[in-house]
Amino acid sequence: MDDRDRSRRTAREPAPIPGVSPRAGVLGTALAAVLAFSLSSGSWQWFSSYIGLTLLAVVLSSTHPPSRATDAGAGYARNLAAYTLVIGLTVALTLAPAMQRWPWLFPMPGTRGDCPHLGDYARLQAQAALGDLAARDGAALAAAQEQQAGHAVADCLAATTTLWLPVYALGAALLAAVVVLLLDRARTRRQPSGAAAG
Repeated sequence: MDDRDRSRRTAREPAPIPGVSPRAGVLGTALAAVLAFSLSSGSWQWFSSYIGLTLLAVVLSSTHPPSRATDAGAGYARNLAAYTLVIGLTVALTLAPAMQRWPWLFPMPGTRGDCPHLGDYARLQAQAALGDLAARDGAALAAAQEQQAGHAVADCLAATTTLWLPVYALGAALLAAVVVLLLDRARTRRQPSGAAAG
């Protein structure tokens, strides 16, 4: 009875496609949702780091790195590229808010220097918008100027960060590819000795 039930269940279930993760569609949908949310706003917020870490945890926990033992030839290269590019993208989403705010993490020369000038221009715009009212309440003027300047600088830094973000994502993907290749090579070397010992 158990063998019959097992054979019926096996006949009803479709055979998995070699080299294709059954959860790829779910991960692709989650990735599209993350990108739509993260790229919809002008300034990178810290919630993007939470989303990037969450997606990275989902990818690492629900999928296995490609292996030459199960994938061969072009299939291995495709799976390795897809796996590492997704990891690179999640790392870039995680680092984007920090890159926007911390110059030591984003030290590209000449990329951040113009943003404070835009903040000064925003202060002048706020003062001009208030006109004669600016002289009546200096505290309100200062608050408006700081708010406008902060938004202008944040948008400028966010645009600069987004411009360079693919470089960081590609670097993280290449690093992940090297790690996967080294782990796969070490696993392949251990298998013959383990088989001989058994």
